[in-house]
Amino acid sequence: MEQYTNNSPSDSDNDIDLEMLDDPCCNPNKPVEITFEEITSAAYKIRSGISYTPCIRSHMSRLTGMDIYLKKDFLQQTGSFKERGARYVLLQLTEEQKRNGVIAASLGNHAQAVSYHGYLLGVPVTVVMPIVAPIMKIQKCREYNANVVMEGRNMAEAKRVAYKLAKERGLFYINGYDNPQTIAGQGTIGLEIMEQVDDIDAVVVPTGGGGLLAGVAVAVKTLNPSIKIIGVESERCASYSKAMEESQPIHTDIEGTLADGLAVPQVGYNAWRTSRSLIDRMVVVKEEWIAVAILRFIENEKCVVEGAGACGLAAILAGHLDDFKGKRIVLILSGGNIDTTILGRCLERGLAADGRLVKCKITVSDRPGGISELCKFIGSIGVSIKDIIHERAWVTSDVFSVEVKVVCETRDYNHTVELRDMLHSKYKKVRFDNIPMIELGPPLNSF
Repeated sequence: MEQYTNNSPSDSDNDIDLEMLDDPCCNPNKPVEITFEEITSAAYKIRSGISYTPCIRSHMSRLTGMDIYLKKDFLQQTGSFKERGARYVLLQLTEEQKRNGVIAASLGNHAQAVSYHGYLLGVPVTVVMPIVAPIMKIQKCREYNANVVMEGRNMAEAKRVAYKLAKERGLFYINGYDNPQTIAGQGTIGLEIMEQVDDIDAVVVPTGGGGLLAGVAVAVKTLNPSIKIIGVESERCASYSKAMEESQPIHTDIEGTLADGLAVPQVGYNAWRTSRSLIDRMVVVKEEWIAVAILRFIENEKCVVEGAGACGLAAILAGHLDDFKGKRIVLILSGGNIDTTILGRCLERGLAADGRLVKCKITVSDRPGGISELCKFIGSIGVSIKDIIHERAWVTSDVFSVEVKVVCETRDYNHTVELRDMLHSKYKKVRFDNIPMIELGPPLNSF
């Protein structure tokens, strides 16, 4: 792994380096609008190296009141839809560009896609990944013989490094969401969806830099203009929504998010030009719902989907798409590359947001049998105690009492409410730290 130092340019440096930082394929003054013909050309050229992924009816259709179909593009070799655009760009390179090699900046999925298909096609690949990139994705790039450069606190800084290296070393820079050929490659998902599912009412697309959204919108709207195209993004990286407010791509501050694949600070100029008139709605979802959606996919669909890919279901669970009850919706599951450590945290947070993992504090008698009686009382209704700790020093009002902190796992939200009511009926001092979904929306036990 190479470590490249660029001393993270300051604002004053940016004025000097503007020419260096330009991506020749993404000119803000001359944005390119991707055509349906380009997407069909991409579909023909990449078909030998890309999986034709299934689009099947979801088990959650009955539970949500919608006819949901899942386009499982996380089943690509590297675990995400990014392979489509990466392969198409690599196939379109000149022989000289192939010899010199390519470079990309990415948090992981695009880097893996370029690394893998560069390996298959014999094109040298360098990827610049910010220091916050998931460990699993970094390791995968190394396995595909890519030269991995770890630099930058975020994607914006990683892109600066990649642009500079591209100029210094004569490498072709591949934008992961705004290169016109990348967008055309991503749009092939839309063509497949239209072949696989009839009578679609809406397609829900995870949105970061806008490339997938633009490509899918062109493909779907060209074949059937009546189908609604709905973009969805996390509230912690809502760059497309910000662009809609300003009527142009604009830098947006992003925060750490479960949907790290969507953490792009600015929508691409080509993606914006292509998609802006084709989008019917943009939905922003809370992180809690993304965690619950990841949990739902594991429990109901037996598949592991990363935060970005779970955003479509998160929008449904949060009630943002209730007007599609009784209608047919396709969700694009864009990726499945989630670190196992992050997955563990997601599941715990999903259980907590779902009302199935709760923490409470109960003041009980400190005489022999007091805590034991509490445990038996909780267990009597089938609640599982995951952790318990007692504190005496901070119960100043009664020397014969002890405060017990208990973490419990319940069957569902209603079971949690039963636990709460039962404890209040027996003990005078009971406090729950999280009875969720009161502010987030309706209880999820109905799902």
